[in-house]
Amino acid sequence: MQKIQTEILVIGGGATGTGVLRDLAMRGFDAILVEKRDLTHGTTGRFHGLLHSGARYAVKDPNAAQACIQENQILRRIMPACIEDSGGFFVVTPWDDPGYADSLIAGCHNAAIPVVEISNTQMLTEEPLLNPKISRCLRVPDAAVDSFAAAHANVASGREHGARTLTYHEVLRLLTTEEGSDKKVVGALCHDLIHDADVTIHADVVVNAAGAWCGKIGATAGGSTQNDSALSVNITMRPGKGTMIAVSQRIVNTVINRCRVPSDGDILVPAHTVSIIGTTDEQVADPDHFGIQPWEVQLMLAEGEKIIPGFEQMRMLRAWAGVRPLYEENLHGQQQDQSRDITRSFTLLDHEKRDNVPGLITITGGKWTTYRKMAAETVDLVCKKLNTQRECRTHLEELPHQGAAGHKYHHLGHRLERIEAEKAYGDLICECELVTRAEVEAAIKSGDVHTLDDIQRDLRLGMGPCQGGYCSLRAAGILYQESGGGDRVSGIRDQETGSVDRAGGDGRRSVIKTNVALRDFLEERWKGLLPVLWG
Repeated sequence: MQKIQTEILVIGGGATGTGVLRDLAMRGFDAILVEKRDLTHGTTGRFHGLLHSGARYAVKDPNAAQACIQENQILRRIMPACIEDSGGFFVVTPWDDPGYADSLIAGCHNAAIPVVEISNTQMLTEEPLLNPKISRCLRVPDAAVDSFAAAHANVASGREHGARTLTYHEVLRLLTTEEGSDKKVVGALCHDLIHDADVTIHADVVVNAAGAWCGKIGATAGGSTQNDSALSVNITMRPGKGTMIAVSQRIVNTVINRCRVPSDGDILVPAHTVSIIGTTDEQVADPDHFGIQPWEVQLMLAEGEKIIPGFEQMRMLRAWAGVRPLYEENLHGQQQDQSRDITRSFTLLDHEKRDNVPGLITITGGKWTTYRKMAAETVDLVCKKLNTQRECRTHLEELPHQGAAGHKYHHLGHRLERIEAEKAYGDLICECELVTRAEVEAAIKSGDVHTLDDIQRDLRLGMGPCQGGYCSLRAAGILYQESGGGDRVSGIRDQETGSVDRAGGDGRRSVIKTNVALRDFLEERWKGLLPVLWG
């Protein structure tokens, strides 16, 4: 069994985990991040892509609102290439309380969120498809964000400072040892899904940043060896499923919010070449097992119709759901009945104080917008545990990125400009998202890509109107050619049988594994298409 020693082990490759890794590395810690699949495979890769101004929470949750606007301004400085400065509207439709707009304005002023009311004429000039019966429109500094690019930028920054990232390393259990009468978490036993081998990682501190899966990680503490005994690390997660639908075209260029108490289907976000409406908020028992119901799709369509007349007749591209990492301390057996009643502020758990279990910290809850702040406070606690003082610099230094020349923020024409400059018209693998062969090959050669889904998250391959109908075959061919005998497309656990076929050198096995990768990719695309075909 491979054994690795490090100072800090971070569990979870989403926004928070990658943010923690970068912060640790920048403060000089030796840190390793493990993720059971690819980066952003969980909730981070399954949300609507909204960089909150905080206005959505200004009335109901002012603390969350203040945190959002502060981080909004910081993220615009340090990762502009991952952000499209779309701006945001809060609109009062005929179905909304006209008086709520005044409460929202007052809440924004109290939270220092810039807000200005514009005329309906100006609103319709900028967004002509909006409902002309909208009575009021407020402009706020919302934006659209590429969460995939942001996570990779954080990892790249962490690597520049010496951090390591191990994707496809699933945590089997937390490791513990006895110190006198106390039990301490000292690392994790992981399984390398690529090479079908166990890996033991020992660390001075383990940071549980697994989002909605934090409870599952905590429950693995101790257990199966003579030196490990069961510990009481109970993390009560209340996962909230949010269903979203992508429209097959970009029908708005501004983030549109209903001006009302946060509810279902009241956000419309421009996301690259499409628009996304969301979300529902339904509690689920297990973040790994949930489905999308017909009523959720019908609700999204009906609510979208109130924002944009004719929305129900537009072509819907796909539906998907993410699971919010909602945490609620169970006080005196009382729990909130609704997911939306649970605060969107984040929670930092010191398990030494809370459970008498040293060596383990959990960071959970919050929003994508506040991930950097969550990471900073987590690493502050790590410093305290290790009796050292090192200042956070993540808000001061810009992340590595490949932005468009002459543009501060990401803009929709970036890829087309590059293709025109390089005259790469005949080199397109994905016409919908303008992904070239060179980009696919570079992603595979980076060593971080093992499946077509990995390429999809890295490059948006298959996210456009054809949903992989053409580009999947081309990308599979490149994956096979670049595999050099199967290594790149072998070793992932088969989703149907659970078996692992190790990488081999003969061409037939490469063909089989490439076909498995193609099948899994298309089945994942089909999962999103199926719900919008009902009716």
